[in-house]
Amino acid sequence: MRSMARLAVAALAAGAGLGLVLAVAARRAPALPDPPAVALRVREVAKLEALEVSLYKKVTFAPEPTPADSLWGDVAGWLRHTFRAPRGKAIVFADAHLGLDLSALDASRVRVTGRTVQLTLPEVTATVELRPGETEIIGSNLDSAETARLLELARAAFERELSADRALKARARASAERAIRALLTGLGFTEVRFAEPPSA
Repeated sequence: MRSMARLAVAALAAGAGLGLVLAVAARRAPALPDPPAVALRVREVAKLEALEVSLYKKVTFAPEPTPADSLWGDVAGWLRHTFRAPRGKAIVFADAHLGLDLSALDASRVRVTGRTVQLTLPEVTATVELRPGETEIIGSNLDSAETARLLELARAAFERELSADRALKARARASAERAIRALLTGLGFTEVRFAEPPSA
């Protein structure tokens, strides 16, 4: 009777062990995607907007006289600039969007080693959208074409400042890396690394 009880306990233990082994084997992690598939999944994000900031700038614009096609046109332009020189001053507001353009990401920028993936991401780019409805004209006698040039100068100045702001670009890159890391962790990778983009 004792040997029968021992045999039953041993059989139950062996069955439980076999069940545990089968459960672990069945729960094996799914196969990880290869580099082209990883690149495709990341590219599906296409334009990853990582950071949005609101900006404003005080802008002054005084256009130079432009040459005319005739002597009388030159005289009229000279008179206009002599007696009422065009000048404009405004506070221009804009939204800046910093992010990564992932549309060109391909398998050559993705390296998979086991459960680790390494990506080489592109540089952070910035786009500026002016908010003309919120622009405050401080003083201006500019015509509509000159006002459009004033706004274009403000947009170009915003873009120059953003491209030179390393801290803001670093924040945008960190935000983009967090979003991509979450995507790739969901695909089954345990470690996601980012390499620096090649310097131009």
